[in-house]
Amino acid sequence: NVQNPITARSVLIELTGHVFGQPAGYPDETNNSSYLSDGEESARKTTMDFMTDRDVQKYREDGYVVLDGLLSSQECDELRQRMSDIVERMDVPDHCRTTFSTYHDEQLKTQGNADYFITSGDKIRFFFEKGVFDDKGEFIVPKQRSLNKVGHALHAYEPLYRDVTRSAKVQGIAKKLGLVSPVILQSMYIFKQPGIGGEVTPHQDATFLYTEPLGRVLGLWIALEDATVNNGCLWFIPGSHMSGISRRMVRTPKGTFPLTDFVGREQTYDDEKFVAAPVKKGGAVLIHGEVVHRSAPNTSEDSRHVYTFHLMEALNTRWSPENWLQPTEELPFPPLYTK
Repeated sequence: NVQNPITARSVLIELTGHVFGQPAGYPDETNNSSYLSDGEESARKTTMDFMTDRDVQKYREDGYVVLDGLLSSQECDELRQRMSDIVERMDVPDHCRTTFSTYHDEQLKTQGNADYFITSGDKIRFFFEKGVFDDKGEFIVPKQRSLNKVGHALHAYEPLYRDVTRSAKVQGIAKKLGLVSPVILQSMYIFKQPGIGGEVTPHQDATFLYTEPLGRVLGLWIALEDATVNNGCLWFIPGSHMSGISRRMVRTPKGTFPLTDFVGREQTYDDEKFVAAPVKKGGAVLIHGEVVHRSAPNTSEDSRHVYTFHLMEALNTRWSPENWLQPTEELPFPPLYTK
């Protein structure tokens, strides 16, 4: 097993009034279903039983699980249309045309060095694929095809995305996993553009979203169109969430450059250990914060649009002040459960 050599100064996330029992909006589990109409009973089962005991077991053993049917096809189309509208109206300053990458050294130059990135946790900002601008900063591809992702606070400011993030099904998943006081850390819309959608190299989300103890962060990755081996679905090493982490992205001391640095290095992983996780439109992947995963470049003619967000169990959890992402006065990490 890989030992985690990393310790960090941490801050306790204080969440007064955000420890919930049964969240509002859930049917009372004591209700006798014989008194419910067919439609009401179907809705109750959809909410309370969406994630099965077998799904929970697979998630705990493998570090991920595919859940079909989180969203309807119509809901997926509505999210895509809303993002199309957002992109059509975006006005990106030249100095903010930052190329996003997951390669170690490029992360330091493109993400960490950019104040645009490190202050995006409570905003909606735009991150582009490589090679979409000419040397004068003008688009050389259609605007809708230029983006790698939009992040990181869609869940806070966009009603459609907020409703999906805090839906009864998502709350049901959190309850099924036993989360007492989950909060929403961040959200992203990832495009994986046809032909140019970049590779995401093997990584663990806890590298970027570090907690003490570990094991308190999980991601929900929702396919807004079919995610296939051809257009860049996720690949996982089952069981790799059991071995801690070997690398962290941390903020550097104030007034120094780059704004972030890496402590430790990503391990080298055996390609043969990765297992593909294709997802049908409307399905989702539940991702443990320490499971190793990656995706290949999208060399197909099909896009692979995804809405994804991260949750943290805040009860008895310390969120590191060295993480790039920090709660702000404008946007503290909001509770998942609704009253």
